[in-house]
Amino acid sequence: MRFRHTVAAAVGALTLVLTMPTPAGAAVGAFTYQYDDMSGERITAELIDPPSGPCITLPEVADDFVPPAHTPRNATDRPATVYAGADCTGPEFNLRAHTGYGSERLKVRSVIFH
Repeated sequence: MRFRHTVAAAVGALTLVLTMPTPAGAAVGAFTYQYDDMSGERITAELIDPPSGPCITLPEVADDFVPPAHTPRNATDRPATVYAGADCTGPEFNLRAHTGYGSERLKVRSVIFH
């Protein structure tokens, strides 16, 4: 009798784990980039588990009068496309999942995770 209860509890626990909500459409991991603030100090920013699908304009460099971000690093589990313009416009560059990166010369204002 106890064995049946144990098996039933184990199956119930497994079902619970399998139905737990996960971030649907999220790229798991971190995407980092660098930008220079108003005083010229270099800042590293990151997006943690960003959504995949929609265009993400990097908030610190969204306006054209601010220099764009650079040196993107894609450590998420999804490939990413970075864009030179806000709202995913302008020249683009693809970054592989887990290891994709760009140099300081790669200027970035927005990104999409696939």
